[in-house]
Amino acid sequence: MNRSFPAPRKRFGQNFLRDRNVVARIVAAIAPQPGEKVIEIGPGRGALTEPLSRVVAEQGGRLTVVELDRDLAAYWQERAAQGAPINVVASDALQVDFAAFGALLVIVGNLPYNVSSPLLFHFARFHEQIARLVLMLQKEVVERIAAQPGSKTYGRLSVMVQRRFRVTKCFDVPPGAFWPVPKVVSSVVKLEPLRPDPYPQLDEKRFETVVRTAFGQRRKTLANALKGEIDSETIRALGIDPNARAETLPVDAFVRLTRVPLRTSVQTEP
Repeated sequence: MNRSFPAPRKRFGQNFLRDRNVVARIVAAIAPQPGEKVIEIGPGRGALTEPLSRVVAEQGGRLTVVELDRDLAAYWQERAAQGAPINVVASDALQVDFAAFGALLVIVGNLPYNVSSPLLFHFARFHEQIARLVLMLQKEVVERIAAQPGSKTYGRLSVMVQRRFRVTKCFDVPPGAFWPVPKVVSSVVKLEPLRPDPYPQLDEKRFETVVRTAFGQRRKTLANALKGEIDSETIRALGIDPNARAETLPVDAFVRLTRVPLRTSVQTEP
C-alpha cells in the first residue's frame, strides 16, 4: 500500500512546487546529459522528481534524491522498491559527502530558504565533482549571488559564490506555483564551476577570513575593517584603494588581499 504524503512541515521550510509549467522549465534548465549523475535535494511530493527521474532513466541513469524528512524519505524508499528509477539518501544535505558520488554531479532542488546560504557554501566544497547546480532559491538570495560590485545587494555571499561559480539567473517563480503559498518570489539559478580554477593554490580559509572581516562592518573603509591585519600601504601597493569599502571590490581584489600574510589570526564564525 502506498504511503500518503505528510502535511508540509514549517520546521523544514517546506513549500512544495505544484506548477507543471514551472517544472517543465526547470527540467529544461537542468538539461541532464548521458553520464551525468543527477542529485535532487528535497524531492518533497515529487513535482520535479517524477519527470526528472524519467528523463534521467531514458539516458540509462538513476536519479538520487536526498530527503531529510523521515516520512517523505520513507515514501520515496517505497517508490524505489516499487521500481521507480531513483536512489534515496535519507539525510540532511548539509551532512552529505557529495564527493562519494564521483564526478559530473548535477545538483538540483528547491532549497529551503532558511538554510540556502549554508547549503551553497557546502556545495562549493565539492566544486571539482560538480558539473553544475540548478537551484530554486528566494529571489532576494539569487540577486545577492549574482550581484556586481557597487550594488546594494553585493556582499559576502556574492564574493564567496562567484569565487567558485559562474552565475546565471534563469527565471522567476511566483508564490502561487507552490503549496503552501510562500510570501516571497523565488528564482531559478544555474551555477557552473569556473574551470580552470582562476585562483589556483589560494588559501581558501584565509580567503573566507578576509572576505568575512572586510564585510564585517559594511560602513567601514577597507583600511579600517582590516586594521591590524593588513596596513593601508600594503593595500595601496596591491592596486586597491584603502579608503574603498568592501562592497565596491571585485573578487580578484579579495584574492590579492588574501595572498598577503595576515599579521594575526582573525577569529571566524563557526
